[in-house]
Amino acid sequence: MSLASYQLLHSAMFYVFEVLFLEKRCKGTAFFAIVQTFPQKNLFISNKSTNFAHDNCNVQSTKLVEDCIMSISKTRQKLVDVARQLFAKNGLENTTMNDIAVASGKGRRTLYTYFKSKEDIYYAVIESELERLSDKLDEVAAKNIRPQDKVIELIYTHLSQIRETVVRNGNLRAEFFRNIWMVEKVRKNFDDAEVELFTKVFTEGKEEGEFDIDNVELVANITHYCIKGLEVPYIYGRIAHGMTPEATKPQVAKFVYGALGKRIGK
Repeated sequence: MSLASYQLLHSAMFYVFEVLFLEKRCKGTAFFAIVQTFPQKNLFISNKSTNFAHDNCNVQSTKLVEDCIMSISKTRQKLVDVARQLFAKNGLENTTMNDIAVASGKGRRTLYTYFKSKEDIYYAVIESELERLSDKLDEVAAKNIRPQDKVIELIYTHLSQIRETVVRNGNLRAEFFRNIWMVEKVRKNFDDAEVELFTKVFTEGKEEGEFDIDNVELVANITHYCIKGLEVPYIYGRIAHGMTPEATKPQVAKFVYGALGKRIGK
């Protein structure tokens, strides 16, 4: 489960307990159901709280639980989207929690229910952006195309989406590079997922006799870090300046296929 999922569930517990339970709109239903759904993690809930919920709640409606969690998810995402827009327009330093609360129309109390500080919501913004990139890579990996074509498309999708993310975030783009260690901390899950994705594609190609790879995991890690190292020069246009992807792909493919033990045309 990702960090964002834990944060969501942590927020869900407090939101449901404070708002829905106290206002008797869900009569504790969602609160107790969330506790029971994830018993292996405890989710910051003490035994006392769990027992209280168990003794006072009558779990009757799964649909109500789903509606409550969906509402919480939408609220959190809206706060993240609004924060990203303000960060992009004004920069991280010039944006306050109050600015985010006002712009979202949710109020400071709701904002602080989900995020303890501006740094927390900044982490969430970065993670949300990385999730967008991850979804795009998953779409490529799911395509019914040859493994060798899939590898090239994954590389170009990664680089183009990273550049698009940085460009569209305006004044926030400087923070991506200034706070590189902060970004690295948040993107660890994404990096691990991408390595796993390349591992699957390389395994597929090896099984089909397309790639001559002895250690698939090692090659997947090398591939990931090579692409990661290209991000900054690619964003700044220092690689293949003025050239289109169509013009560069044949040469990139020749380089990559050579590393994977595949000859062009085979």
